[in-house]
Amino acid sequence: MIRTDIIYNEDCLDTLSRIPSDYVDCVVTSPPYNMNLRIRNGQYCSRQIVKEFSTKYNGFADNLPVEEYNQFHTKVLTELLRVSKVIFYNVQIVTGSKRSVFKMIGDFTDYLKDIIIWDKGVAQPSMQEKVINRRAELILVFEKDYPISRQYRYAQFKRGTLADIWQIKREPNSVIGRTTSSSSHGATFPEKLVETILENFTQPKDVIYDPFMGTGTTAVVSKKMDRHYIGSEINPEYCRIGKNRLKNLSLPLEILMKEK
Repeated sequence: MIRTDIIYNEDCLDTLSRIPSDYVDCVVTSPPYNMNLRIRNGQYCSRQIVKEFSTKYNGFADNLPVEEYNQFHTKVLTELLRVSKVIFYNVQIVTGSKRSVFKMIGDFTDYLKDIIIWDKGVAQPSMQEKVINRRAELILVFEKDYPISRQYRYAQFKRGTLADIWQIKREPNSVIGRTTSSSSHGATFPEKLVETILENFTQPKDVIYDPFMGTGTTAVVSKKMDRHYIGSEINPEYCRIGKNRLKNLSLPLEILMKEK
């Protein structure tokens, strides 16, 4: 049994096992980037998490061997395609994810609809010499409804109004109230990014799923835009933050009127 408007504190594969096929209208997510898998002497190696480097999850190793990282995402994407017609999968190409992302594109090429570039406006300095700074991330769009075509038959935007490069700046930590190291999330995507997806590719009352909910951004934006949400998040602290954000949310008047 699955419920909407809830964040489940569990592995997303557990949540997905309970979601019926075609139950979700849209997936919006940003999975772990495997930031802590490094290369030493030409071989992959895991490094200890240090505060100076950005990591997707506080206290989460984020350093799976490339094969395991790829197998996990293969399972997740297979399940997401079962439950939803369209998936927006935000990834960053870093040392620990590069080979897996390229393989993911190849393995799921029959479902890869589009690739959107998220331009963050500022490039973070690379951690090593002779490495290109990363200013952009990729949003891989997978679809099972009509993947062979570039046309989104359910899209809300008009011809010529939406480009494939989205210039959206990151939000400061203060936006979601992260003031302590215990609640720090180093790679939260901005509300504007989720808003852009929901505004252009979904309708009110649609069900939105985020299998890597983090501190609740997808849920918060869904609620603001009169969509239902389902979230999965393994970190109990992030679940608490997400639920507090939802509890303290000020909704637009038109949504408050609908809820009465």
